[in-house]
Amino acid sequence: MGMLSLPGFLSCGKKKDFSLSNEKNAHASNSDENSERGNWSNKGDYLLSMVGYAVGLGNVWRFPYLTYQNGGGAFLIPYTLMLALAGLPLFFMECSLGQFASLGPISIWRILPLFQGVGVTMVIISTFVSIYYNVIIAYALYYLFASFQKVLPWSECFSWADEFCSKTRLVSDCNTTLDGEIIHANYSFITSNNLTCINDTINYKPVQFPSEQYWNKVALQRSSGLNETGNIVWYLALCLLLSWIIVGAVLFKGIKSSGKVVYFTALFPYVILLILLVRGATLEGALDGIEYYIGRQSNITKLMEAEVWKDAATQIFYSLSVAWGGLVALSSYNKFHNNCYSDAIFVCVTNCLTSIFAGFAIFSILGHMAFVSERPVSEVVDSGFDLAFVAYPEALSRLPVSPLWSFLFFFMLLLLGLDSQFATIETLTTTIQDIYPQMMKKLRIPITLGVCILLFFLGLICVTQAGIYWVNLIDHFCAGWGILIAAVLEIIGIIYIYGGNRFIEDIEMMIGKKSCLFWLWWRICWFFITPVLLMAILVWSLATFSPPSYGSVSYPAWGTAVGWCMIIFCVIWIPIVAILKIVKAEGNLCQRIVSCCRPAANWGPYLECNRGERYSHVVDPKKEKEHEIPTVSAFVY
Repeated sequence: MGMLSLPGFLSCGKKKDFSLSNEKNAHASNSDENSERGNWSNKGDYLLSMVGYAVGLGNVWRFPYLTYQNGGGAFLIPYTLMLALAGLPLFFMECSLGQFASLGPISIWRILPLFQGVGVTMVIISTFVSIYYNVIIAYALYYLFASFQKVLPWSECFSWADEFCSKTRLVSDCNTTLDGEIIHANYSFITSNNLTCINDTINYKPVQFPSEQYWNKVALQRSSGLNETGNIVWYLALCLLLSWIIVGAVLFKGIKSSGKVVYFTALFPYVILLILLVRGATLEGALDGIEYYIGRQSNITKLMEAEVWKDAATQIFYSLSVAWGGLVALSSYNKFHNNCYSDAIFVCVTNCLTSIFAGFAIFSILGHMAFVSERPVSEVVDSGFDLAFVAYPEALSRLPVSPLWSFLFFFMLLLLGLDSQFATIETLTTTIQDIYPQMMKKLRIPITLGVCILLFFLGLICVTQAGIYWVNLIDHFCAGWGILIAAVLEIIGIIYIYGGNRFIEDIEMMIGKKSCLFWLWWRICWFFITPVLLMAILVWSLATFSPPSYGSVSYPAWGTAVGWCMIIFCVIWIPIVAILKIVKAEGNLCQRIVSCCRPAANWGPYLECNRGERYSHVVDPKKEKEHEIPTVSAFVY
């Protein structure tokens, strides 16, 4: 279109707004290409925000555990293949989608109105995850503050410990020789009579490290199960409040403020990881830990087990944060001709290399812990919460100047968690902005703070004495099948209904024309390999479902029912929105379904100057909605 466009249309870098309102959008500045929604101040802000979103706590506490469990270095083979076949294709697709239309995860489904419920599902899941993810950040804050002591409070069995607390293994009983006969006796009898245990007959008492009892008895004040809610743990509630204050303060101006903070929060964890690696590598027993991590001889035969490939695929899938809506939201603030292809490659490779690098830093110190406690490495290695808040703190407590190393580790966890949380909350506010643009322009700060306050109160259940069970329950259900279902429908909708070749033409409008050979790999993945892999993971996950548990504590039946209700609440919007779309359409049932499978009239590049001939027909969304009154059902427009 030329310069004779209708008043109110947006052109690149210029805002033609004839409304009486002079409200300034905190997201936008005078130098932005898209003056209505705003853009990243520079590419570094975007890349570091994406790296911070993708690189999270799972890179530190899940990937190293999976590597040693699944054949050591051999696990890197399926891990790399799954990155190329499943992770990268989905990552590139979502980045391209957000950048092309400059819309968030719900409004982006103007591309295929029938599937707009997929975007709703992504946003609801991100909401659930943001509730418990900030609780984990609160745990890191609590341990960070606890590190400001001359003696770490979990370094010894202090007054809060019970008789099972010990830093070393305690002998229970064994066989010994008495008057020429072999007898079995408890250890107190043997020591009182100056006897000696016969080798390979020693039985040890079930003991717990001080860090384990501190985690359960002091930090969490953990109850016996989900049935026993108990009281709110006040210091965890305060840490949760502080974590939400930090998130709200960083995001009060949207990407303009968060884009600057990530230069520290995304980069400094690498400095801490390097410091921990150097320190860990100089400790006795570090080599044992590293050999346990990558294997003295990698077990290639593990590659014959389907479970290994499933673990590799799920780790890639979740660590890259695809199908959460965040990639679409963050990319929607890019300039139209940004090279989203090279960005996707850079972020995905950085994420995977970070996981591998973190493994060396973690296992070198765990190897030292095994050495000083005279245990095999396998007995001190855990995954998830036990690694972050039990095994690693125990290892750090045995180092000289232990408060310093503890502070660095938990500060790293805090930064890793905050980066991901920034992007998750930005996903929610971007969704609100797309649905109510004028309201967000005037009330961005109050709305952002309101979202944080609401999520804080919803998260209080997770800082009760049964809080850890709720955190584990939400993670078990919401961060699993809902995301897989959304990803499967996303790729089917865009590639098979909207059209894979048509989508490629959209991408070429942004990054330039590419050869058929360039697109060959992406076509193979998008059309065949990636959807098949996602379906396989989804079916495998459903087939191998086991009721949730936390350690040895099983969940009551009502707890599992609540988990199913949460996941149903997340995905039920997919058919609900589809039905609403069909009901609103015109014609007979078949015609309505067909019309809902076509892009909406306002689908295309956000700015007029980027639409070209292919999208010269696009109805300006701002012009279309300027006389509408937003309603509760606005997200299905």
